Amino acid sequence: MTLVVPTVADYEASADLATLLVRTAQDDALSVPAEALRLSCKCAHCTRARFDGRFPDAFPGIAITEIGDLGYGLNISFSDGHNRGIYPKPYLLSLAGR
Repeated sequence: MTLVVPTVADYEASADLATLLVRTAQDDALSVPAEALRLSCKCAHCTRARFDGRFPDAFPGIAITEIGDLGYGLNISFSDGHNRGIYPKPYLLSLAGR
């Protein structure tokens, strides 16, 4: 039995910008809410804010404003101005429950 590890083949923001839509090379359609992405950011700024106890518990109404493909991951910008997060593609799949 061969284990097939899903890989990201394509992605886009939903029409309302509230969700990242991901298609894997295995043709699975997955989605990750923008709020879940924002809450899961592991950049130095967000990591420090968590450590200091000043990271928000929610980002209601947050939207995806831009997606940059870095090859190994996506740099996602949000409507609150945050644009530092890089989401490695395997991490995105884990956030989508894969």
